[in-house]
Parts: sequence; structure tokens; C-alpha cells
Amino acid sequence: MTTQPTTKPTHNRLFYAAASLALLVLTFIGFRFFYLHMQAFPGRPLTPPIRTLLIIHGILMTAWMLLAVLQPLLVAANRKRVHMALGKFAAVLAVGIVIAGYLVAVNAARVNPPELKLFGLAPKEFLTVPLIGVVTFGAFVFVGVLNRRRPEVHRPMMLMASLAIVSAAMGRMPALNDWYAGTWLEHWFSAFVSTLALGALMLAAKCAMERRFDRWFAGAFGALAFACVFASLLAKTDAWVQLATILTR
Repeated sequence: MTTQPTTKPTHNRLFYAAASLALLVLTFIGFRFFYLHMQAFPGRPLTPPIRTLLIIHGILMTAWMLLAVLQPLLVAANRKRVHMALGKFAAVLAVGIVIAGYLVAVNAARVNPPELKLFGLAPKEFLTVPLIGVVTFGAFVFVGVLNRRRPEVHRPMMLMASLAIVSAAMGRMPALNDWYAGTWLEHWFSAFVSTLALGALMLAAKCAMERRFDRWFAGAFGALAFACVFASLLAKTDAWVQLATILTR
């Protein structure tokens, strides 16, 4: 007996695999010093007090990005049981990424010299960027897991989760960021300009491919854009600097 397929066409699943593969490539490019030389950007030794933590964080992030490419391919190959089993592992992995991401962000802000400027922000100000990134990642994964039986919601949420954390890699690519330093773009979006540009490109490509507007994908991207602007503007407030001082004690 045959049944009518209830899922979206295979090319839709392959879109998510291709998009995740692009994010994986960007991750390797952005963190090439880490992967090739076990160094921090742009060729500095990993900060000794948090070296082990940075390595653990890098391993967790790499595992996530590899799974992000594999999972939609498993669905396209009708290996849903394997997909679901790995999904449970991915949920646990996401918790580890949130915890490690928080610890890396706070400890990096603690050990970085106060005069260091990243996207026009001092270390305590810049702390909003990784923290909002990891919180946004966790929120997208949480919504995606809750809607794991609704692929039209699950897939864009998980992709946006990956995009949220790839901003760290894209922020380490001077060619993508130097051109808007000191402009209104840096004021409103700080380290997230290239990330949001890529997200907008993905949304446009998906809508063009399917010849329809994907409201869930657009909604997830809109939430990511709001989080990025919020992080950039919050960083410059006295209230945040006071909170960052408490967090980094």
C-alpha cells in the first residue's frame, strides 16, 4: 500500500542542508587559526586562563555545525529514525553550547585589556554580542525542539540557531566587516551586519526557490535581526556596563 507524502519536497530539505553547509564553511574560515594552528584570531595564542574552555567550546560548536548539515540530509534520505535519535543528542549539545558560550564570553571580557576595542565597543560593552548570540541560539533551538513535528517551523528555527552562532566566525573576517567601521551600520548592528546580510540572502533565495513567502523563516529572521539590534544598542548603556561589571567579577 502506498501513501501520499506529507512532507515538503526533497529540494526544500536540501536547501537547509546547503545553507547549513555554507555556515559550516564560514565557521572554518572564520576560525581557521583555531582549526589549523590552535590559535585565537588573528594568530594570537589562546588566552592561557581560558584555553581549555575555548577548546571545549570549539569542539561543541563544530559538532553542532556538522549535525546541522547532516540532519536535513537524513530526512531527505528517509532516515527519520536516525534523524530523531541525533536530534536528542543535538538538544543536549545545544545546552552545552549555551553554558560554554556564556562562560567563554564572560571570561573573555574579564581577561581582555580594557583598552581593547571590538566593533567600537570596549570588552564589557562587547559582552552583549556573544551573550545575546548564545541566548538567541538557545531560544531558537528551544522553539525548534518544541515544534519538532512541524517541519515548517522546526527547520527555520534550527537554521537561525546556527546562523546566530556563526556570527562569531563572520566577525573574524575583516573583509566582511572593515568597510562599515565607524558608520551608522556599526552603531546599529555592531558585529552583526554580515550575519544579517547572509540571513536576508537565505530568505530571498528560499522564497525565490519555492515561489512563495515563508512566514516562519521570515519570522525567525526578524527575531534574529531584533536581537542583533537590541544587543548593539544595549551595549552602550550605563546599565549594561554595570551588569557586565558584576558578571565579570
